[in-house]
Amino acid sequence: MHSNTWLALETSTDTLSLAVARGTQTWTHTSAGGALTSTHMIPQTLTLLKEACVALTDLQAVVFGRGPGAFTGLRTACSVAQGLAFGADLFVLPIDTLLAVAEEARAASAASGSKPVTRVLAVMDARMEQVYMAAYEFKPITTDAVSSADQANLMRGTWCCVQEPELHSPETLHWPADWTQDGFIAAGNAWPVYAGRWPAALSGPQLLVLPTAAALLRLAPAAWAAGEAVPPEKALPLYIRDKVAQTTDERLQIKAQQAAAQ
Repeated sequence: MHSNTWLALETSTDTLSLAVARGTQTWTHTSAGGALTSTHMIPQTLTLLKEACVALTDLQAVVFGRGPGAFTGLRTACSVAQGLAFGADLFVLPIDTLLAVAEEARAASAASGSKPVTRVLAVMDARMEQVYMAAYEFKPITTDAVSSADQANLMRGTWCCVQEPELHSPETLHWPADWTQDGFIAAGNAWPVYAGRWPAALSGPQLLVLPTAAALLRLAPAAWAAGEAVPPEKALPLYIRDKVAQTTDERLQIKAQQAAAQ
């Protein structure tokens, strides 16, 4: 095992996102996911590892986006992470996909030269007229909290979850009561899907981003330091919805309600 060498798998949406980190270098792959994930994921993962000159046994852990997200995508990422980790005698590091959305928003703001994002309301399309949401705050760490090497890996701060992942309709979306409207950014992929249905109080910026494997890599050192790695057999997806499909009657009822509202 080599420290700061990770493989990350993110398939909670219709995008297949993979990444390998070796020291300060990162290799990424992004392509269409969905139904293609099950056939493309392992070959693309092995190709990416080869490009990075990294063997499975070199990895510190296999990281995966545990959810919430697409049911099949979460199960696929978890099972592949488990299989690879079992074979190489590695730990698995599950990380919330909504946290990866928050980290992507932070990275995007930093890349644009804007004021660094410290509060993110992460909102992803859950389909069935609902969204997954959670709220996160990025807090700097003091210089004496960690070693200088670890501090670079922790990006001079760490994320705290201030509102756990929940399932809502767009209209009932909410955020921490002490967050002012101009004090956070809303990020995710749900904005165009449910345009016109968001709470009127959500008047701040809405950033269109997806969870990515690269974001998982940036989050991995802090998650590892927090003791969140588990043996492969204990790695599980995060589901916050028991029901994964609507009946025909339910779909027709929703369409009728939408037509009546127009």
